[in-house]
Amino acid sequence: MIDLTIYEDRLARAVQRARERGIIIPTFAQQRDPTTVPEAIRRKLASIGLWDITPLNLFRITWKNEPVPMGGGFGAVNYLEFPSSLTGVEARIIALVGKWFPTGAHKVGAAFGCLVPRLVTGQFDPTTQKAAWPSTGNYCRGGAYDSALLGCDSIAILPEGMSQERFEWLASVAGEVIKTPGTESNVKEIFDKCWELRRSGEDIVIFNQFDEMGNYLWHYYVTGHAMEEVLQQELRSGDTYRGVVLTTGSAGTIGCGDYLKQVFPTSKIAASEALQCPTLMYNGFGAHRIEGIGDKHVPWIHNVKNTDMVMAIDDEATMQLIRLFNEPAGQSYLASQGVPEQTIARLPLLGISGVANLLSCIKFARYYELGDHDVVLTVLTDSMEMYTSRLRELTAERGAFTREEAIVAYHRYLRDQGIEYVEELSYYGRKRIHNLKYYTWVEQQGKSAEELEAQWYDPHYWTDIQNQVEQIDELIKQFNERTGLLKTL
Repeated sequence: MIDLTIYEDRLARAVQRARERGIIIPTFAQQRDPTTVPEAIRRKLASIGLWDITPLNLFRITWKNEPVPMGGGFGAVNYLEFPSSLTGVEARIIALVGKWFPTGAHKVGAAFGCLVPRLVTGQFDPTTQKAAWPSTGNYCRGGAYDSALLGCDSIAILPEGMSQERFEWLASVAGEVIKTPGTESNVKEIFDKCWELRRSGEDIVIFNQFDEMGNYLWHYYVTGHAMEEVLQQELRSGDTYRGVVLTTGSAGTIGCGDYLKQVFPTSKIAASEALQCPTLMYNGFGAHRIEGIGDKHVPWIHNVKNTDMVMAIDDEATMQLIRLFNEPAGQSYLASQGVPEQTIARLPLLGISGVANLLSCIKFARYYELGDHDVVLTVLTDSMEMYTSRLRELTAERGAFTREEAIVAYHRYLRDQGIEYVEELSYYGRKRIHNLKYYTWVEQQGKSAEELEAQWYDPHYWTDIQNQVEQIDELIKQFNERTGLLKTL
């Protein structure tokens, strides 16, 4: 469970810092349903940009922001449905859109979920401690954003091979940026840097998205409910929700599947990864180009026992499709194949991992031979706004994207996506993957074998965490009462 032990002396200093900086913390319930946000806060948001570093934007850590960069209110969940003219399958594939979060990615929600339980219990003191955010990209951006709001020193840790856009933004927000060797797959190097920081003697709190259950809980509660609302809106008579399909980075987002299974017991959870680093499928390793996911280990917060399928996506397919979806020749060819202009205009909402999620859904639909009354869900973590430099690099490396290349990308990498590199998990298939946690978390990171066993055998392990939302929300309310800021609105 998430440790909610209270340290009063540090909590008092955290309250004072929040009071000084005008920070009111939203509850998980308000992020799930922003219609419950105080009207005075909603009025003030009308003059604030989505990316502005202001405490009021904590209330915009929700799937329900109006999709505008400035002054938006709240509405329904942001999502889009992909037509069969694009996917080549009859199944309805629907994706929640992450672009309309502060920082342009839903990972700011994961950072919130990790930080806030520590803040409202006094386990993190922003007046004396630094916050370190180990990540393969968007999570440390969210953590740096939250830290800037609190006025505390932050350290963003991410691989040196990540996109230029991430580093440019972090340079203006994070107190310190540490580049570790490698790219997406080099998560151990990030963990090694965390241990180095712990031994440095500085007072640093590591907010590790890969083992902080606040990440899992935020997605279980906020993302899970958002997906349920989309299904309530979209399921027609005779439709069936079949499952959620997601590439795994920290495995936080896939926690939404645990909630959906409780509401839709026959639904499935599918976890996807890069073919070039098939850790879940083959205990494999390697480097890959699907930014936004991290491999060569199984995250501590992944409830593997509840995962029904694993699959792998060739990273070359994602590179081809970001060109198809964003280059003029690609968009022109899509239009010639009957893809609606409205869909083409929205394809830049898919970042690289979003493309991988779409391809994974297509595999899922083909494997289970789904029809037009079957619904599959996924998430677009971020958008191509984070990866325009990758398009420039591809052009420099391969030349301008031509109509002939668009034809190949559309037919080979999109419409011809099959059921290769797909494994439906048996009980022992799940247990094989779960047991891989031992080598990272028990041998390297100091977790106990007893808790690893509890994750698998204790029927209450995950539900006890899920049931902590109300307790955390109550602590948030008490924190806000102590600052007294709600009374001044």
